[in-house]
Amino acid sequence: QVQLVESGGGLVQPGGSLRLSCTASSSIFSIYTVGWYRQPPGKQRELVARITTGGSTNYSDSVKGRFTISTDSTKNTVYLQMNSLKPGDTAVYYCNAIRSHMGIRYDYWGQGTQVTVSS
Repeated sequence: QVQLVESGGGLVQPGGSLRLSCTASSSIFSIYTVGWYRQPPGKQRELVARITTGGSTNYSDSVKGRFTISTDSTKNTVYLQMNSLKPGDTAVYYCNAIRSHMGIRYDYWGQGTQVTVSS
């Protein structure tokens, strides 16, 4: 079992920055793909960014060039640096860790953190 705890959300003006953190209960980055998803009000959850065990990253087109995902294995923490924020980035952001091993899928989620971009 893996617990994920997000932090760093809040209210920010358009054009501002925030850094989200997600700390895992154990050292997982060598075996789990970790990522950030978000769920805007009234919409479905969508992938924002993820990083594989090999360090490869991918981003949704809507955040490419503005957001950066990174990990610090010494702190069991994955970050999402968000720059040039727009009102459309307003959502609950969730951390996710996923792997498949011997036919079993392991899929863990954090509780979410609210990000509101508004003037």
